[in-house]
Amino acid sequence: MNNIEIDKSQVALRFAQAGLSYAEHAVVQKEIAQHLFELMQQYCPKLQNHPVETVFEIGCGSGNLSHLMLENMQINRLVLNDLYAEIQQHFQSSPHIQYRLGDIEQLVFPKHIDLIASSSALQWVGNFAGIVEKAFQSLNPEAYFCFSTFGKQNLQEIKALTGQGLDYLDIDMLQTILSKHGFEILHLSEQTAALYFDHPKQVLQHLKATGVTATGSHFRWTKQSLFDFYSAYQQFSLRDESGQMRYALTYHPIFCIARRMP
Repeated sequence: MNNIEIDKSQVALRFAQAGLSYAEHAVVQKEIAQHLFELMQQYCPKLQNHPVETVFEIGCGSGNLSHLMLENMQINRLVLNDLYAEIQQHFQSSPHIQYRLGDIEQLVFPKHIDLIASSSALQWVGNFAGIVEKAFQSLNPEAYFCFSTFGKQNLQEIKALTGQGLDYLDIDMLQTILSKHGFEILHLSEQTAALYFDHPKQVLQHLKATGVTATGSHFRWTKQSLFDFYSAYQQFSLRDESGQMRYALTYHPIFCIARRMP
């Protein structure tokens, strides 16, 4: 199977094109952000009920997690990162919000951060250990690194049929990398969730609307390959209670709450 060679310009283009449709269609990503924020509230008491000086969010997108933090935390400075400037349309202009646009693997992180947060973005990173190292250097002692990413079963139907997909880290690898780089893991868990569609075509439309085309930039659909894809997708179908055929698409979120060692 071919794991995608990540072309960040293509990723940026796809998410920028999906910017307006993303918020409507990215139901799983919204639920993931909600669950991640609930875990942050549960495991990070220092973030509750008193001002947090600096928060840095990696891959903020349309702001699923950002808005939860802004509405429920007292943040003096929120630094938002993503690949493209169009994300700014999702936020009101505020003296508390700053932007650090570009590829997170190339950017210098802000200093003296109290919280680094990221929801449904770090799977696009080529060198996760490099990000963890930069996070450790930039966080204050005992500050938090809270994120969700995706595991190996994510979009497994697409990978099985097209051979295309990201090279996901599993939960054990994440734990090893974080511990090795000076983080104490307060919470680490994984889930699988499936969305169901009436036709395989809607699966592809959903992926396009969320910017996650799940195929490399050199992958091209033809009439024949689409027909073959629809036919092969029957193996991932089931009948619902009314007897209607439904087609599954699997998401495999991983949630992590970590704290920088002193």
